[in-house]
Amino acid sequence: MCIIFSHTMESKSPKEIQVEEKITDLVTKIVDDQTFGDDLPLRLWNHLQNNQEIDAIQNYANIVSIGRLGLNDHGPVHMKIVCRNALKMLFLLHEASVETSLEKEKSGTYADSVCAVMLASLLHDSGMTISRKDHELYSSIISYSIINDTLTQLMPEDKNIIRRTVIRSIAMEGIIGHMATHPIHSIEAGLILIADGCDMTKGRARIPLEIHSKPAEGDIHKYSANSIEKVKIEQGHERPLKIEIRMKAEVGFFQVEEVLIPKIQSSPAKSLLELYAGVGGEGMKRYM
Repeated sequence: MCIIFSHTMESKSPKEIQVEEKITDLVTKIVDDQTFGDDLPLRLWNHLQNNQEIDAIQNYANIVSIGRLGLNDHGPVHMKIVCRNALKMLFLLHEASVETSLEKEKSGTYADSVCAVMLASLLHDSGMTISRKDHELYSSIISYSIINDTLTQLMPEDKNIIRRTVIRSIAMEGIIGHMATHPIHSIEAGLILIADGCDMTKGRARIPLEIHSKPAEGDIHKYSANSIEKVKIEQGHERPLKIEIRMKAEVGFFQVEEVLIPKIQSSPAKSLLELYAGVGGEGMKRYM
């Protein structure tokens, strides 16, 4: 079967459009909720949606990941789902009066943290355009100039040099740390790590399962992801965040125990969340 990947405004999948709409709603809610009237997160999101280089990178990352390597989705839908996941967690933490690292350190604002998380999530897998191995390092190389140019366009004044530097630095930390192969220390970067691990539902494995019928290394990731029905991120009972995972078969526990939990354990945000998983209508198992 020959799969042709194309990505223009006219050819975006319904899923990608749906995720973009959710991000728009969430970013608008974040901006409206702020008391200091900073609309930078919304201006940044509008700018990133229309960035042709980012579109090209995300699309080609999927060609390499699915078409060449037979792996799960690492393209525009995945990166935007990670963005939505990370922003939702950041919003819930803000609602619970939990400060980000930038806020705690007095080196930036909540809006700055939102912008850094947005940039990191939308570019974290850009290195998949080159290779799976060490792709987080390639992602940081590819992303640096894009992030720098974007922030300079939105905040060109010299008075914003420090702000641009802080946002760029946190974004780069989130990108280079999303595989848990490099230590990270900010809550913002830690949320990217968790948000990436939370994109494990069956939709992410659908195309690779359709086009690759021969057994291959890494198939357990596709089959386990295909059993995940729903991942919910919401306010926790005892902690600010709760992640709840529903699956149709026990093979889905592989995604939870071998992919998500190691990422959570490496995240500076691990103490802020509860994690539950379960099969069908059975009781939920609490991991943390």
